[in-house]
Amino acid sequence: MGRLTTHILDTALGRPAKGLKIELWSLGEGPSLLKTVVSNQDGRVDQPLLDGEELKLGQYELRFHAGAYLKETGAPLSEPPFLDVIPIRFGIANKAEHYHVPLLLSPYGYSTYRGS
Repeated sequence: MGRLTTHILDTALGRPAKGLKIELWSLGEGPSLLKTVVSNQDGRVDQPLLDGEELKLGQYELRFHAGAYLKETGAPLSEPPFLDVIPIRFGIANKAEHYHVPLLLSPYGYSTYRGS
């Protein structure tokens, strides 16, 4: 069975982003919050966001609460911060696969990709 995972790297500090709040939303029949987690010292979450039977075909969104995290790190930010909540929408097309959605983060930019 497949699973969904994520991790966050703070590219400005050159380390994993610890303590960043992440929301997982299902976008099926209107947005529905599935879970809220916080990244650990390795910039990951302790369990897969979705695993086995929880992983369903469809559209999802991860919302990374970057503004609050960056403020906690002491990063020089504008007010309001340029990046606050970063939404990443993606689709699950095969329930048997591993979907890994990493975030590379700095105060004024980010990138993502489908990892392994």
